[in-house]
Amino acid sequence: MSDPAGAGATVPPADGDPLITAMQSFDPLAEGGPGEGGPGEGAPGERAPGERARRLPYVLLDVFSETPLQGNQLAVFTDARALAGEEMQRLARELQLSETAFVLPALDGADARVRIFTPTAELRFAGHPVLGTAVLVASALGCEAVSLETGMGAVGARVRRDGQGTLAGTVRQPIPSWGPFAAQEALLAALGVERSQLPVECYENGPRHVLVALATAQQVARLRPEPRALAAVGELCVSCFAPSGERWKTRMFAPALGVAEDAATGSAAGPLAVHLARHGRIAFGQRIEIEQGAEIGRASLLQACAWGSEASLAAVEVGGAVVAVARGEFMHPAGAFPGPDL
Repeated sequence: MSDPAGAGATVPPADGDPLITAMQSFDPLAEGGPGEGGPGEGAPGERAPGERARRLPYVLLDVFSETPLQGNQLAVFTDARALAGEEMQRLARELQLSETAFVLPALDGADARVRIFTPTAELRFAGHPVLGTAVLVASALGCEAVSLETGMGAVGARVRRDGQGTLAGTVRQPIPSWGPFAAQEALLAALGVERSQLPVECYENGPRHVLVALATAQQVARLRPEPRALAAVGELCVSCFAPSGERWKTRMFAPALGVAEDAATGSAAGPLAVHLARHGRIAFGQRIEIEQGAEIGRASLLQACAWGSEASLAAVEVGGAVVAVARGEFMHPAGAFPGPDL
């Protein structure tokens, strides 16, 4: 048996290979789908009378990581003016990322508006989509601070680039509300956990986050929740966490929202900082680092801080690195949807 490629075999160069040459020069989007015209018709985000845009450009980012192909994946459609909400949902379902973001012109004075979808539902706010979109918008506009309109109102973000070209940002998140979680027994059973080290509480900043404290990072790593039982508890983002040296280790499960496990949950990082401060594990104003995603091969690092007090929470910020890894285009069939629902 000959050695497989990568195990000592020499891969022949692509130059001159008719198949590789044909594949590299072929543009499937230029061919047009059923009912569409030929190459070059329709610019991104534009509609001719009676038809829809032909191409939908997007950028693929890895958020909460300085390393490409780590962190949490995010597709950002850079011009969603031609899209109805139903179509945004179908595109998010097609991509099967934890979230997909769609950039639109602002309605109320911000720099841009963003709509966010999981494979099964639209979210009013989410952490890594807002951070990734903010970094992308700031880079496109050539500025260091931007505001984005979300379903939870406008949020501000600061963006920075270090000497090696790494992009990072910090988002000031909506102030979460919180309270006890009623279905604690069913939740812990679905997680395979006997008890939580802190009160099981639900925080809401758009998504609903239920926080469950375990004793060690090893216990978090060994979790094997039952997806159907967890989904039956409700459309929740369930974050399990424990101390891990100077950091905190988390895993987040949201099967009812189409996310079996998330690589990095920015919208849960802020509530985690609040939760830890409220229960005396850290001080208000203390910045924490959160590790997530290792169990699904997407190691991520998030920073979070909550200022103020339990009685008067002043601000919640979450930040991390962002790296662009790809860009592409979707074919947009004419007449598939009635039109944008801006």
